[in-house]
Amino acid sequence: MWRGVERRVGRRFSISAPQMSVRPHIPWYLRWGMVLPFVLAAIALAWWAYDHGLEFAGFHRGQAEQELSRLHDQVAKLTDEKAQLTNQVAQYERKIQIEQASNQATSEQLKNLADENVHLQEDLVFFQNLTAAGGKEGELGVHRLTLERDKIPGEYRLRMLLVQSGQRAKIFSGSYQLVATVVENGQTSSHVFPRDESGNAQFKLSFRYYQRIEQNIQLPPNVQLENVQVRIFERGGVEPKVRQDVSVSKV
Repeated sequence: MWRGVERRVGRRFSISAPQMSVRPHIPWYLRWGMVLPFVLAAIALAWWAYDHGLEFAGFHRGQAEQELSRLHDQVAKLTDEKAQLTNQVAQYERKIQIEQASNQATSEQLKNLADENVHLQEDLVFFQNLTAAGGKEGELGVHRLTLERDKIPGEYRLRMLLVQSGQRAKIFSGSYQLVATVVENGQTSSHVFPRDESGNAQFKLSFRYYQRIEQNIQLPPNVQLENVQVRIFERGGVEPKVRQDVSVSKV
């Protein structure tokens, strides 16, 4: 027994005994305190290398942010300018439309005045010739009788000038009718204007020397108008005092 104890003690303290190391105990916060500066230094070094690498490559974060901010400001400024220009363009367009409408109205007025002036000059020449030629006192005549198609299908416009000759002519009182001869499905028929169930309706007339007449008539669009006869009645008369036919003018 004592020999076994001696052998175990001898192995523990002999040359073949296992080695034992003695290390001083360092708290964890001291260990982290010594390691942390190196970690921070490594991070700073990496950031410095990254930043200088971007700068070396021609891309600097600060300059890029400044350039981006400048571009944002420029875009906002251009957007405001675009909105202002759009409003100005809209205002100018409205002004141009108003001016064009005004110019068109003025042109139409000038055209109407020019046409009226031409008609007046023609009337003046006509009456001068009529006065020079003379005529039977109180004789009634139809002049400048025209028939034209209007814009609406089946609608026609008739114009004429009624003249009573003589310097001492009395006031002519009477009426007139328009009788349109049409062809529909190969059949010829007549339409009287103004239309009335009795067939005796007439447009009234009252003038001394002359009266200009402009009358529209409406026919079915599918009929063919051959001519229109103007019938002028004196008050109380049954038969027309004047009859005159006119065909559609070919433009």
